[in-house]
Amino acid sequence: MGVQGFQEYIEKHCPNAVVPVELQKLARGSMVGGGRQRPPQTPLRLLVDAENCLHRLYGGFYTDWVSGGQWNHMLGYLAALAKACFNGNIELLVCFNGALEKGRLHEWVKRQVNERQTAQQIVSHVQNKGTPPPKVWFLPPVCMAHCIRLALLRFHIGVVQTIEDHHLEVIALFRENGFHALVAYDSDYALCNIPYYFSAHALKLSRNGKSLTTSQYLMHEVAKQLNLNPNRFVIFASLLGNHILPDEDLAAFHWSLLGPEHPLASLKVRAHQLVLPPCDVVIRAVADYVRNLQDVHDLEAIAKDIFKHSQSRTDDKVVRFKKAVEYYATASKPPHFPPYLVRPNQMGLPAALQMLNIPGKPGVQHGYSGPPLAEPVHEADPSAKGLLEQNSYSDIPNDGKQHTPLYERLSPINSNHTDPAFFITSSTSSSSENEENTGSTANSHVSDRKGWDKQRNQMDNIPEGDHGDQNKSDLSVTSPVNQGPEGKGHIGVKAQIPSLLSMPTRNHMDITTPPLPVVAPEVLRVAEHRHKKGLMYPYIYHVLTKGEIKLSVTIEDEANKELPSAVLLYRPVRQYVYGVLFSLAEAKKKAERLAMRRNHLPDYPTVIIKEWAAYKGKSPHTPELVEALPFREWTCPNLKKLWLGKAVEDKNRRMRAFLACMRSDTPAMLNPANVPTPLIVLCCVLRLITWIHAAFSWLLFL
Repeated sequence: MGVQGFQEYIEKHCPNAVVPVELQKLARGSMVGGGRQRPPQTPLRLLVDAENCLHRLYGGFYTDWVSGGQWNHMLGYLAALAKACFNGNIELLVCFNGALEKGRLHEWVKRQVNERQTAQQIVSHVQNKGTPPPKVWFLPPVCMAHCIRLALLRFHIGVVQTIEDHHLEVIALFRENGFHALVAYDSDYALCNIPYYFSAHALKLSRNGKSLTTSQYLMHEVAKQLNLNPNRFVIFASLLGNHILPDEDLAAFHWSLLGPEHPLASLKVRAHQLVLPPCDVVIRAVADYVRNLQDVHDLEAIAKDIFKHSQSRTDDKVVRFKKAVEYYATASKPPHFPPYLVRPNQMGLPAALQMLNIPGKPGVQHGYSGPPLAEPVHEADPSAKGLLEQNSYSDIPNDGKQHTPLYERLSPINSNHTDPAFFITSSTSSSSENEENTGSTANSHVSDRKGWDKQRNQMDNIPEGDHGDQNKSDLSVTSPVNQGPEGKGHIGVKAQIPSLLSMPTRNHMDITTPPLPVVAPEVLRVAEHRHKKGLMYPYIYHVLTKGEIKLSVTIEDEANKELPSAVLLYRPVRQYVYGVLFSLAEAKKKAERLAMRRNHLPDYPTVIIKEWAAYKGKSPHTPELVEALPFREWTCPNLKKLWLGKAVEDKNRRMRAFLACMRSDTPAMLNPANVPTPLIVLCCVLRLITWIHAAFSWLLFL
């Protein structure tokens, strides 16, 4: 599990680090001056990561999620949540994951494999027992995040979507916009110096709607339990295994920490497969190793030591280790405020703690016997010094109390709730001046059309910290299961076993596709704006800028051969949508006119979209190449006119484009006497399912 198992470790092995909190109580600023209350100067501002909180925002483990979810139930719960926050002087901003995150694709593939197995367990349970499945099998319907986002907008709760790297953007949004706490459930946040980190899984609203409670993670208590200086959490997170340096690449290092005498050493080789040590054992062993490091800034020496048992790709692993350190150091970097916003630090505490008025004593460490907060700096590596010094973690409450709640809260440094300008700059976003200067291209990944291989690197558009995995060969998997520990094991195993460390760790195989057509700059600006504001389904932005999407697992019976998978069922709709997004109808007409002038056959443009999905008969390890299609019945206008046109005719064209995508472009559909307007979407879906099912049955008959 790598670093992702650290969150569960905190809850299971650090009971003193998980304390219940009542959010209304925090918002009131009670327990000040012997129980007296004071009027709060600003609302309690909470940032919620919806990626880990869908089941709580849906209203708990309500049984209707098995059959696709219940809209009215969800609306009722979110209405009660919005009312409780308004009455309790709590301001929420919910951040949804709108990033494609190719650098984390191998994690997504693993998750889809597990969720596909869970889906089959759910189907089998419902068929055999006729009762709702256990809560631990909760698998959100594919569109749940989108429905929750629309409902939150309806109740005037703030919503944003990330665009490139979800975790980094959530952390930047938290630091730069004066939020008091982060509500999430992810180990990356726990290890990234978040002052007040609340549990998204424990977020509960009472039945009467008056009490909103959750749990707070006290990271200084975790540091005490691990006996590890929080200054070293950056190295600690990098050595646990993460999306940049997976735990498979660190397996030999983790086993070497246990040694040949450890009771679990005999489990290293089993059936000629690599067996990873238990997560809690790895966490303790890595914490001991990091605690005993003489110089955490000498990354070369650390990398040389941890990869001394590596048989191949050592240089690549060293590079990715350094990038992992850089990633977590960047995520742990405190915000930089202008000088006039920084308050005097009279007690030696960071401004963040003075903002919250938490008592503390300067120079007192937090119960762990690790190295002092001021680590020695290796002069030969100044870049590492700059990265690691940012993670001082000195804003941990050090008054010796078991629990330091978020009471006595003063107004934040940046209390104005402005539109968050926190997103990592996208390669496709540019100012109007830059767009005018470039002229020949609107999105950067289509500027070079000389070769697909060169184009592929530009299309991926991976953040700098995630390039390590992408430097390997495209053919990165020989089988879905990673096999084999190191043949020359360091605990006495002499058998030459296929080594996982000699294979690339990405368990997916990417495919090169032709370059995408140029998209108008105005269209990209609108798409990026609506994407960030949570007003648009994220697939649209992914298609326009990356040319690929990820389709999550749905709950469907794979044993039923009469019905196609949902991915295949709605693929014709997506193909037409791709055609609309890239204005294929207009491009087709231009190709025909050009062919007539030159007296040769038309050369129609081809647009290929990569769809990553896992369904019946299809693993998520490789994408499917899906061709965009234009409408046959009519010529759809280009996307710029379709989106930005303000005339009545443009509105009618937008409706017709929707109906054509759903294969319902008939005059009767627009007649309210035949189909009431609120029921158009429902009727279109029913017509589409009927049409596709008939076509599928005809193919089976052939």
